[in-house]
Amino acid sequence: MAGQPIFIMAQGSQRTRGRDAQSNNILAAKAVASAVRTTLGPKGMDKMLVDSMGDVVITNDGATILKEMDIEHPAAKMIVEVSKTQDDEVGDGTTTAAVLAGELLTKAEELIEKNVHPTVISTGYRHAADKCAEILESITIEVDVEDTKTLRKIAATAITGKGVESYKEKLSELAVNAVKNIAKETDSGITVDVDDVTIEKRAGGSILDSEFINGIVIDKERVHPNMPERVKNAKILLLSAPIELKKTEVNAEIKITSPDQMNMFLDQEEKMLKEITNKAINSGANVIFCQKGIDDMAQYYLAKAGIFAIRRVKKSDLEKLTKATGAKIIQNLDEIAESDLGSAGLVEEKDISGSSMTFITECATQQSISIILHGGTEHVVDGLQRALHDALRVVGVALEDKKIVAGGGSPEIELSLRLKEYAATLKGREQLAVTKFAEALEIIPQTLAENAGLDPIDMLVELRSQHEKGNKNFGLNVYTGKVIDMWENDVVEPLRTKTQAINAATEASIMILRIDDVIASNSMKSGGAPGMPPEDMEL
Repeated sequence: MAGQPIFIMAQGSQRTRGRDAQSNNILAAKAVASAVRTTLGPKGMDKMLVDSMGDVVITNDGATILKEMDIEHPAAKMIVEVSKTQDDEVGDGTTTAAVLAGELLTKAEELIEKNVHPTVISTGYRHAADKCAEILESITIEVDVEDTKTLRKIAATAITGKGVESYKEKLSELAVNAVKNIAKETDSGITVDVDDVTIEKRAGGSILDSEFINGIVIDKERVHPNMPERVKNAKILLLSAPIELKKTEVNAEIKITSPDQMNMFLDQEEKMLKEITNKAINSGANVIFCQKGIDDMAQYYLAKAGIFAIRRVKKSDLEKLTKATGAKIIQNLDEIAESDLGSAGLVEEKDISGSSMTFITECATQQSISIILHGGTEHVVDGLQRALHDALRVVGVALEDKKIVAGGGSPEIELSLRLKEYAATLKGREQLAVTKFAEALEIIPQTLAENAGLDPIDMLVELRSQHEKGNKNFGLNVYTGKVIDMWENDVVEPLRTKTQAINAATEASIMILRIDDVIASNSMKSGGAPGMPPEDMEL
């Protein structure tokens, strides 16, 4: 037995240990970060993503790029998660979070090569992240809920760089109007749920034709041409049950031997369908939104009764209608009560860019609003939607927190300088980790400069110089190549954009640093005996 290896894992499993495992993980994470790095800032470039079906997405939104990329490496997936979390929490700053995570790992690798233990680096990074939160609080600017001008600046900053800068005033106005309409006052403060905003896209027309609707827009038309196009003082019934005959649960056959039997069968079917339809008609509703199907004959009866009906409505749209009209979603036609109906001042069908849409306005409760986006092509409208979503989220976050910071790389430079001062007060090797963290933060202004075709070293030197003089809000104007006051030049972001990006990037980099052993099992084909290699495995 002497010298004979002992196998404890299934044949085909791979194991990477120690420095190799750390290097591989860091390399994979850095590759993901570098893939989105060129998209950062107003002068960032776009990426064209083509999926297996040939569908094309053109964007510079970090979260969208990483979501569409087919990433396999487990460490690289952690960077994708950083970007996804940033998008869920704030909506903007997704590229910043991914780039920062990659740079933190790059700096950590330099320390590992100098034999600084990953645990020491992790501890230093945590101290640095905590200190960053403390420093950021000292450079924040308070924003008032009624300060529409500042809120529009926040929205415009999020939209800048998404390829629609010339229309950012229009989009900012739409975003601020929408968020102020759906913002709710609670005991803990203001809450904003952007899911209450319905965004409908229409290729055709100008971006300036985009409009704000104080109500809900559904991308459906009435099911029968004889139904009214416009219903005032609508009594709305929401159905998740179909208005059609139920199919039998078992396979059944009906043998018909004469024309009379055929007529009797059809008459009975029509009678049953009429009874089902009458339940909806007798409810007192004059507008019906149905999640399932509506039979052709039922459509005729509903049209005859002067009822406006739509079928195949998405469940999410039904839920928005519940909030807006006060109606309850009915699952059984036998259980309709008058109190289950909702109300709206007007329900009408309109032609928008060659296709019909239904507008529900003057709702009982103004908790849901809609925005119709127009653009030259499908790709333009898709990009508009992503830009508007980011703007809605950042304005919502700013209203919730009431705290903002200047943009243009100014917070990162301020944090870098203050962290270096903080590192000098620490003892031991953690000081090295905090210093590297401070250096990593400079990747944001550096990348902004590189993407704008400017000299990153000159820009960093100038930024440091201004911040050392006490100009905390000075950042990089990528259009002029000058270091100026970002607050005075309307470049502002919510505080949470920075805190979330730093925290998420720090946690992800620490998690990757602490891994020193990667064990990857080789998945077997189904049907193979346990412990046996697949048939096509090379031995």
